[in-house]
Amino acid sequence: MSRHLAAWLALFTTLLCGSAHAGRVVNLASTDYPPYFSPQLPGDGVVAAITRAALAKHGHTLKLHYRPWARLIAEVKTGQFDGVMAVWYEPARAEYLHYSLPLVNTVMGFYGRVDKPLATLPLSALRTQVIGTVRGYKNPDVFEQAGLKQELAADDLTNLRKLAAGRLDLVLIDKVLAQHLRSHLSPQERQAIRWQDPPLEVMPLHVGLRRELGDGEQLLADFNDGLQTLRKNGQLAALIRQYQLAQ
Repeated sequence: MSRHLAAWLALFTTLLCGSAHAGRVVNLASTDYPPYFSPQLPGDGVVAAITRAALAKHGHTLKLHYRPWARLIAEVKTGQFDGVMAVWYEPARAEYLHYSLPLVNTVMGFYGRVDKPLATLPLSALRTQVIGTVRGYKNPDVFEQAGLKQELAADDLTNLRKLAAGRLDLVLIDKVLAQHLRSHLSPQERQAIRWQDPPLEVMPLHVGLRRELGDGEQLLADFNDGLQTLRKNGQLAALIRQYQLAQ
């Protein structure tokens, strides 16, 4: 083999390997869930910032597509996107999604009325109460297993307003999200409701990638490796501090 041919083959091999591992645009669907992620937040929020940085470690670029939650899930199932940017674990979803390592934790529990304090544990004591939940959301298993009376709404803000108006007894909600949404309530509404300790469950958020993706397993490995790098080098903690997200 000539020197020139050997050099050409080495260059071709390098280019071929490089293209096989080249980064790509990752199209992820997302709903509006401030302060974790939202198109109204700088950089789309802390979860988007973490996801973007983890993908970038392997040369990938994040592209977000905002949808209402029920539509989002339907469109991911039909292959319109590579996956979901932030999703709680549920066995039924694991049938069509690969779950990443956890990004951040969400603390789930109850908001109640100041003038009607309720002991939220044991859950069996709440069987006569009407509890606001959001249509299509994954609720804590312990809550679903309790068989409580739920009234579904399109979003969490609607539930908080219904609670303040006395149309619900409790609202099941993420604590940090509720604190953010309080700014959208009137002073009278804010004074009428409050967080009820203790929390019900800590539920981590994951990136979910479609199992049918041709490069899904490699993309998941790239993302998890990038996320671990962010955790080890302190960048993950710095992003959480930057966005002032309590963890």
